[in-house]
Amino acid sequence: MEVIAGTIASPKGFYADGIHCGLKKTKVDLGWIVSEVPANAAAVFTTNQVQAAPIQVTKEKMASGQLQGVIVNAGNANACTGAQGYEDAQHMAIAAADTLGLAPDQIAVASTGIIGRQMPMEKVTTGISQLKKAGDPHAFQKAILTTDLTEKSIVIQSQIGGQTVTMAGCAKGSGMIHPNMATMLAFVTTDAAISTELLQKLLRELTEVTFNQITVDGDTSTNDMVLVFANGLAQPSEIQENTADYDLFKKMFHAVLTVLSKEIAQDGEGATKLIEANTIGAVTDEAARMISKTIVGSPLVKTALFGKDPNWGRILCAVGYSGQPIDPNALTISLAGTVVFQSGKPVGFDEDMMQEALAQSKVEIQVALAEGSGQGMAWGCDLTYDYVKINALYHT
Repeated sequence: MEVIAGTIASPKGFYADGIHCGLKKTKVDLGWIVSEVPANAAAVFTTNQVQAAPIQVTKEKMASGQLQGVIVNAGNANACTGAQGYEDAQHMAIAAADTLGLAPDQIAVASTGIIGRQMPMEKVTTGISQLKKAGDPHAFQKAILTTDLTEKSIVIQSQIGGQTVTMAGCAKGSGMIHPNMATMLAFVTTDAAISTELLQKLLRELTEVTFNQITVDGDTSTNDMVLVFANGLAQPSEIQENTADYDLFKKMFHAVLTVLSKEIAQDGEGATKLIEANTIGAVTDEAARMISKTIVGSPLVKTALFGKDPNWGRILCAVGYSGQPIDPNALTISLAGTVVFQSGKPVGFDEDMMQEALAQSKVEIQVALAEGSGQGMAWGCDLTYDYVKINALYHT
């Protein structure tokens, strides 16, 4: 398995493009991903009960288990826009299908941006007509961004069944991030041959330990979507479950989703550092994941780490209210590689060295329990003055 340079269109038979259509002032804001042939598709969606029109439309299109593309815009979420919003999302798919010469039921729709504004469809449909099938994939990766400061992408290759298989992923997400499958969108393409059923099974399983383990601000968006396409053009036969090929494909898939998850967390609005929490020795893996996510989601932990304050008491407090079984007298907390609490008591440390460690772009927290063999990780970011500024002025 090797990470290579590339884009979301690197796997065989995929194309992508992006343009500026006017939803944002100057930046690229509309794009598509297209497969040469119908691709087996899998998806997970936000668990927020308020769901944007593109979520509703794409759920309907997923019924067949196959898609050939997705049209995506930034700058307008098309959420809480009533019947008109639903019609607009449908029309986006129709316009993209007409431009590509495909059936509308083969085109998914995703949107991100401000909630509660009707979509300016004249701008959108004009923009769709200007997209190119073999356009600029880098432009697509820019077109899905909102308050993001960086593109988030990864391309991996591996030999599966004697063939070179490529998998690519890109994502957006910076604020309103607390996925329970935030405004988080992620897209994965692969030329591997795998059934819709196995792809969906793997996506649900791996989402639990990747995207569902990140948090920026505790808010679960109305528009979250992870969409995966597998067009099979690199392989003559499908990957089968319980085989070495399946295990390797799963490893590739896990790696792609993990990288995208970390990049989303690190690019949290106003963030200066990535926080990685690792819990071991919990009752179950799920308990360990919940403890880790509670830590990275704590506003007090996040602000302490922004201020380079080694306030391990806030970490211990978060562990205590995580709702998982713990014995505070039999756990160890390490902050930035240094043990700070053990067996119910604080452990002394060099404060100057700790300040230097907490000034780095990544801070690791480990909690070692004595409850079982469960382990799990989560990722978040610090909470800064700029987060408040960005969200206080979001509409204006």
